[in-house]
Amino acid sequence: MQNRTPIDIFEQEVASKYQIFNGIFMTLPFDDISNTGSLLPLFHKICRDGFERGKNPQEIVQYFFQRYMPDAELEERHAMLFRFIQYIERQVVLFDAIEDAAFSKVNNLEGRGTLKNVKEEAEALQKSVDLKQYLNNFKVRPVLTAHPTQFYPDEVLGIINDLSQAVAANDITQIKLLLSQLGKTPFFKKEKPTPYDEAVSLIWYLENVFYHAMGNIYDYVKSNIDPSDDFSNPLVEIGFWPGGDRDGNPFVTNEITLKVALRLRSTVLRNYYRDLRKITRRITFRGVHDRLLALQRKVYQAISVKEKLDFTAGDLIVELQSVKKEVILRHNALFTDLIDKLIHRIQLFGLHFAVLDIRQDSSIHDEAFEKIVNELVKLNQFTDLNLSNYYKLTEKKKINILTQLQNVTQISEIENDSVQRVLGSMQTQQQVQKLNGTRGCNRYIISNSQKISHILEVYAMLRLLMADQPQVHVVPLFETVPDLQNAPEIMDALFANPDYRAHIRHMGDKQDIMLGFSDGTKDGGYLMANWSIYKAKETLTEICRKHGVSVTFFDGRGGPPARGGGQTHQFYASMGSKIESNEIQLTVQGQTISSKFGTLDSCQFNLEQLISSGVTNGVYDAKSNDFSDEAYKTMESLAQTSYKAYQQFKQHPKFLPYLENMSTLKFYAKTNIGSRPSKRGNKKTLEFKDLRAIPFVGSWSQLKQNVPGFYGVGTALEKADKNGEWSSIENLYTNNKFFRTLLFNSMMSITKSFFDLTKYMSHDEEYGEFWNMIFEEYKRSKNYLLRLTGMENLMQNEPVGKASIQQREQIALPLLTIQQYALLNLQKVTGSNDEPLKQTLEKMVTRSLYGNINASRNSA
Repeated sequence: MQNRTPIDIFEQEVASKYQIFNGIFMTLPFDDISNTGSLLPLFHKICRDGFERGKNPQEIVQYFFQRYMPDAELEERHAMLFRFIQYIERQVVLFDAIEDAAFSKVNNLEGRGTLKNVKEEAEALQKSVDLKQYLNNFKVRPVLTAHPTQFYPDEVLGIINDLSQAVAANDITQIKLLLSQLGKTPFFKKEKPTPYDEAVSLIWYLENVFYHAMGNIYDYVKSNIDPSDDFSNPLVEIGFWPGGDRDGNPFVTNEITLKVALRLRSTVLRNYYRDLRKITRRITFRGVHDRLLALQRKVYQAISVKEKLDFTAGDLIVELQSVKKEVILRHNALFTDLIDKLIHRIQLFGLHFAVLDIRQDSSIHDEAFEKIVNELVKLNQFTDLNLSNYYKLTEKKKINILTQLQNVTQISEIENDSVQRVLGSMQTQQQVQKLNGTRGCNRYIISNSQKISHILEVYAMLRLLMADQPQVHVVPLFETVPDLQNAPEIMDALFANPDYRAHIRHMGDKQDIMLGFSDGTKDGGYLMANWSIYKAKETLTEICRKHGVSVTFFDGRGGPPARGGGQTHQFYASMGSKIESNEIQLTVQGQTISSKFGTLDSCQFNLEQLISSGVTNGVYDAKSNDFSDEAYKTMESLAQTSYKAYQQFKQHPKFLPYLENMSTLKFYAKTNIGSRPSKRGNKKTLEFKDLRAIPFVGSWSQLKQNVPGFYGVGTALEKADKNGEWSSIENLYTNNKFFRTLLFNSMMSITKSFFDLTKYMSHDEEYGEFWNMIFEEYKRSKNYLLRLTGMENLMQNEPVGKASIQQREQIALPLLTIQQYALLNLQKVTGSNDEPLKQTLEKMVTRSLYGNINASRNSA
């Protein structure tokens, strides 16, 4: 038992338990039709065997009905397929719960990458002082977003939590009850959630998981690594987008932003109140108990207050420190550890709980700013700046004007919707700062920052609203490959501007820069997107250091590798010394939130992994991760070849039609999973630039083709091989951690591909050639990755991750089959008048889409 490998533990604690509990689940009487549970395993076997024999999804489904329901009418057959979908959705939940329950057994919570290991390694290498110094300045900020890549409603998330506890305790009676509850609980909502609904769902994780996990981490560092009073760096901070992210989401209003900010404050106060109750139950001593009760009442009363409070987070800390001194002096320091823990949590979360970001697209700012300029002309403001010709001016002259605009009283009174949306969000940001503290909402992120004026327009509008310098970090977001290439020149010119440099000085000589993996991958392909970001970080670091600015890179990393995700801790451990790494910031969304941070064990483990990755790069291995000149040249060549291949693929005349007609792309808009529209703008015709990364990547994933995660990789490796450069590729793989991480993540995308599902498309008159082109690149990428890594099978280096993926893919196989069956039949009824049949098939596609995405929970 002591020598069990992680894969042995997985097989025993996850795979075997799933088979046992799934057997129980399939016999429970929650369905009106008693034979659904007995027929699903048979359908699953027919799907598996059918694809092995080269059958298409329609043939597989028809064979099943001919064999087991030969006399059933079409309506009854479709009803059975819907019941199968309902069962499989719940099988995925059961597997989620079992994996959660086994997390601490499958993963070594004191092993590589944990804080305990970091401390021991520093001691062994005599780098304890270096570690303390690094942790005094280093910070991790996961930013929770509402992007809809997981479709569980709150009720189902609660069942997963309870079910995982019952599984961990092997409580069969409770497991049966929860499985019965699961069987009767709806998996989707009839209406789309509002941005506030999305915020409330994610605040649950803050209240029940992050609050405790982050507190534990801070407690450990204060107790075991740096117990000095001088250490006050929070180490982990949470960012928050629901209610603040306006980019492409017209449903995020200023009222919702305020409502979310108040909900964040009331929730963290509720957590403080609970901790104070625990303290007052223990510290019942004369002279301090009454003070603690008074503080407890004060916090409790503040939970429901909607205005500015009469105390700050600092006031709470001062009172608790005073009580602690009294307990040390007069009561033998009894239970002061409880006071310390609460002080730590208040230092971490303040009154804001999470940093609420505001984000908007540059095109919206352009539209609003044009109206503002016209109004300023009417008001005879800044007459010496010749504003009437603003939009005809060169970029250089615009910049000169933008930095001179400041405080105009009437500016907020402009009666224009676009102006009110933008200026209103900035005024709301100031209100949140007054309610929750400056840390509560101090960043304004600009999507599609393509020139200096896009950044300075936001800065100018902030200055027009207020007399003083705004306490707001203006954050450009560079997403596409061309934007990333232009980013260094833009930031260099921006820092050279005296007025903007004064603002940076006012903000502590700090500049946040967001780099978008999702749209970068969509635009330039997997290798080029990641390499462009890496190069941009190197050059931007050099520019910021030249100007005396401390830069923090904020990565829009998404969930799966196709959206910039993958093995995050390996990625950040490979940055090298030429990239500023004082802070790790990344978006976390959808299934990544629940899979990586959904339980106390997984949340604390993965946060510690992120901290460890920073320490590994910053304290131990930074220079060893730098690219040599030869390695840089090799990586550049691979990226350029990959980029060219991806661009040719993207420009293929069948590219968009294939996604529109052969995938689930148009069905994302029909799901009630998120408040944000599935594409930017409201054009009827589909344009590539308007496509959101989530439905784009998700559609490839539903096809089990995962193109954004590998397309161009095989072509790049093949060209290098044919040009006699294979030894350079091998050297790059052997000596460069960043390159290895990219390949391992791409390997995950390939592992989750299953081309037998859509093999029938290879014979399609219109799309056959296009499908075969994708399949050839898949085979090419797979073969070259195996050759380069020396592995016999994909993900051989991650047996547990691979086993989890394979189990989930097997669970979802009938769902994928049903979805393709429905899509095939939809093509046949196109143009017919059978609307009821069309609606049924469309519903079947949409319903299967939920479960397929949830089954890919471990894609990050």
